Amino acid sequence: MSVSTEVQRTLVKSPPELWSELSNPEALARHLAELGEIRITRVEPETKVEWEAEGASGVVHLKQSGWGTKVTLSLTREAPVAEAPPEPEPEALAETPPEPEQLVEPEPVAEPEPELEPEPGFFARLFRRRKARLGEVAEPEPEFEALAAPEPIYPPRQAEPAEDLAAELASVEAQMAEETTELLTGVLDRLGAAHHRPFSRG
Repeated sequence: MSVSTEVQRTLVKSPPELWSELSNPEALARHLAELGEIRITRVEPETKVEWEAEGASGVVHLKQSGWGTKVTLSLTREAPVAEAPPEPEPEALAETPPEPEQLVEPEPVAEPEPELEPEPGFFARLFRRRKARLGEVAEPEPEFEALAAPEPIYPPRQAEPAEDLAAELASVEAQMAEETTELLTGVLDRLGAAHHRPFSRG
């Protein structure tokens, strides 16, 4: 991804004066020192200078404008590419499959003999008959209300990796554009500053 930025300003200087400053590789490199080594690749006398650096390239346009010169500086920089996290490598399969474990048959467990319920005594049989005669009705067992199943709690939705990457790239692009604009504006400020003594009448 590349980020292109352009700034322009009319400076109260003649085209030949600005051309001598911007077409000189050493002078141009001083203005763009933050970008590293600068190489001029193409020139059009007094109108255009094309240059490049590591990860960046730019163009300088000069045009007569009234009492001064309109200077347009454009710069294109390559944004760093965000690398995707490496995918985990699958575990290497064992060359020889493991031997199946031998199943050991469990020893049979003797089932306990069912305990015989003791026969009811005389009084128990007597009261049972008495209840049958009186027609007592067994109390109904209390009914239990069915509890509502709890609502499942879902974890918060996480942002998609693609959305995170797009937001990160947009942030990097905006930051680079701001830095580039500041850099080019500084170049125009230095070019517009007076490098000669003001004219004075004797």
